[in-house]
Amino acid sequence: MFFEKKVERFLEELGQKAQLPLRVELWNGRFIELSPHATVTLRINDPAAARYFLHPTLAKLGEAYVEGHVDVEGPLKDIISAAEGLSRRTDATGQGRLPLWRWAHSRRMDRKAIQYHYDVSNDFYALWLDRHMVYSCAYFKTGEEDIHTAQEQKLDHICRKLRLQPGDKFLDIGCGWGGLIRWAAKHYGVDATGITLSRNQYEYASKRIEEEGLSGRCRVLLQDYRDVPGEAVFDKIASVGMFEHVGLKNLPLYFGVIHRLLKPGGIVLNHGITAADPDNRWAPWGGGEFIEKYVFPHGELPHLSLAIREMSAQRLEVADVETLRLHYAKTLWHWAERLEQNRLRAAALAGEKRLRIWRVYLAGCAHAFEQGWVTIQQVLAFKPARAGESPLPWTRAYMYAPARDAEAAQPSEAMRLA
Repeated sequence: MFFEKKVERFLEELGQKAQLPLRVELWNGRFIELSPHATVTLRINDPAAARYFLHPTLAKLGEAYVEGHVDVEGPLKDIISAAEGLSRRTDATGQGRLPLWRWAHSRRMDRKAIQYHYDVSNDFYALWLDRHMVYSCAYFKTGEEDIHTAQEQKLDHICRKLRLQPGDKFLDIGCGWGGLIRWAAKHYGVDATGITLSRNQYEYASKRIEEEGLSGRCRVLLQDYRDVPGEAVFDKIASVGMFEHVGLKNLPLYFGVIHRLLKPGGIVLNHGITAADPDNRWAPWGGGEFIEKYVFPHGELPHLSLAIREMSAQRLEVADVETLRLHYAKTLWHWAERLEQNRLRAAALAGEKRLRIWRVYLAGCAHAFEQGWVTIQQVLAFKPARAGESPLPWTRAYMYAPARDAEAAQPSEAMRLA
């Protein structure tokens, strides 16, 4: 009873101090209006849920919703804004916690973490991803594109940055459902290999490769990046949306493997989410803790400066960095809205709890990217063939040239400082 009264007082005082677009319905049927123009209704289902509101954070509020102690109604953007507002009232700084550099990221641990997130159900992901099943930040040229167009633009943007040419040996580390390797093989004539730790992704990608007639020049392997054999095997390497699973301790090993696998003069593109905080802190107001518990177990985000330092330490020369933070915010809102349109089917495929997790995750991450709590970059680097030589042209103009199919693609003059 003491906690219940304390929560009621907290909400009443909050309504006097802050204009959150929120109406709270308590377990006893009482309503507390935090704004005369409330667009969100938060229903606290039982007195036991009071503990989540004594010192609310995004992690606690997310947990209360996921575990069914509360329900919410209203536009997703308003729901997330209201949750942030509640969290801000009890934490003056909202600083995310410092990373503990604790995860060793063994093969077994990484495999379990990947399977937890990605082996939910291919049909579940198909409800809200694009037709190529690309589960990473899309690329918008105008901001008005649908998710299908924006993802194809991203696939082509990566291929052009890497200067893919017919016959190139191309590796995609963490290939997901195989969208990039299929696109690269089909439109750029490369010999493409993708690796994943998710059996669902492996089976789906293998089937799509066969259906699209790409079996001779495109394949997917169920393999850890640390176990890819050989030296100087690939002309080009991409890692798109896998970097977040590597772990801070493993960054030297990760970039060392890429250096080992690249041929001299080879190019790599690392596309990954990074911490906005230079100390690699988690997202603020408890957002990072929610992601760690429910979405990406053992995920760790380095700051861009740490990523570049570790790339350079492994003798990969960084040539270009492009930030896509707002692109990812828009991508996530597309996904969140598509999931909302298919909520009943999603619950049938993955269960009500998983649906609740993904609703919080997608909308919450969209908000985090909009606010600049986290960010994302494409980092282009190369393995010099000899001191001072680069395989890239003088300017970025080649990245934005009209797309060309493999039959029309011609190598261009690379920059040489001999």
